[in-house]
Amino acid sequence: MSLIDEKAKRVKYIRALERFAKSAIFTLKRDDFNADEFRLRVAKNAKILDKVEPVFLDSPYTKSLENFINSLINDKSKDELLKEANQLDKLKNSKNYKKDKHKNKFKDEQ
Repeated sequence: MSLIDEKAKRVKYIRALERFAKSAIFTLKRDDFNADEFRLRVAKNAKILDKVEPVFLDSPYTKSLENFINSLINDKSKDELLKEANQLDKLKNSKNYKKDKHKNKFKDEQ
């Protein structure tokens, strides 16, 4: 198997996981949350995810994304799922680096 095929499978798997997670998070955060509809949606997305070949994930974000999907399938409570979703968003946003503009300018004035 070539390196390109492995990368394509990896990207396809991660995108499927993110699509599943975004759909679930959107449903969890709605004001008119319905547990029965949520379970049906999770079951439907789990069938779609089964069609995609799982691959090894090594980054912290993708591992936690996979753990969140497993929590969804295992039918945890809404509060636990929301907490995990918020931690997942925090982890995803933490890898964005923001440059401190004018950092040296303010040091000289003090």
